[in-house]
Amino acid sequence: MNFPTLKIGDLIPRYPIIQGGMAYRVSTAPLVSAVANAGGIGTIGATGMTADELIEEIRQTRSMTRGIIGVNVMYAIRNFADLVGAAIREKIDVIFTGAGFSRDIFDWGREGRVPIVSIVSSARLAKMAEKLGAAAVVAESGDAGGHLGTERSTVEILPEIRAAVGIPVIAAGGIINGRDIADMVRMGADGVQMATRFVLSTECAVSDAFKQHYLKAGAEDVILIKSPVGMPGRALRNAFTKLMEEGGLPKPAECQKCLKVCSREYCIIEALKNSRLGLIDQGIVFAGKNVHKIKDILPVSKIFDRLIAEFKAV
Repeated sequence: MNFPTLKIGDLIPRYPIIQGGMAYRVSTAPLVSAVANAGGIGTIGATGMTADELIEEIRQTRSMTRGIIGVNVMYAIRNFADLVGAAIREKIDVIFTGAGFSRDIFDWGREGRVPIVSIVSSARLAKMAEKLGAAAVVAESGDAGGHLGTERSTVEILPEIRAAVGIPVIAAGGIINGRDIADMVRMGADGVQMATRFVLSTECAVSDAFKQHYLKAGAEDVILIKSPVGMPGRALRNAFTKLMEEGGLPKPAECQKCLKVCSREYCIIEALKNSRLGLIDQGIVFAGKNVHKIKDILPVSKIFDRLIAEFKAV
């Protein structure tokens, strides 16, 4: 079986594999550049950064690769426009955006000559994105980690989105290995987006405690939680999620006003920051549905070697 050719604007990666942009400094220069160097598209998780911090991250990443790099920016954050503008001024290769839907970003992308890829969970939004000028869409299901636009599976939403649009469709959610990639390609995907698999890479910036929590997880440990963003999230069970279920989380002492809309049930920034730094039981550990299938931590180059071999063996 051969890999399909993924074309996003004028970009054609060697392999149609995109590393999902994980927010609050989970996917930063070392991981992003390693994925780009391996022939995929590496994506900086811009959410949680200031515009100046994002500019510095892009420049650092550029110094480490000649490959294709992008940024992922959540529409739900207040400094959305600032981050998108900074990425365009830095001549980023591609911008991925989800957690809400922006119409303006397509005009900004056209003006800056940067392709925009919308992360969608329905055929309706996919058609809207195509009409407004999206270069491609990511069909992200409820099998993914992090904030979710649906609880439906990838095998349910992918065929519907594929049938609705003529632009490239990138499957996301629950994709762990080369066989999963092959399954998505057979269903019509032009490429895949993977995030959870790349957390368990040596280049990912999260703490070892975070990675060990992934490795120890069983299927029963992957749960849906409430997020102050107003969307459900998929994460791993821990002391923090138990308190959440019991209604025992303390309210934030102060609000950084990072989101356009926030329930203030707890501070999502602090929860994600704590887990990334290793304070696992004081934070949220976002993870995809199939995290329990990953049994090792590998360099990105080795992950790609395995994915390619598994795909070709199908």
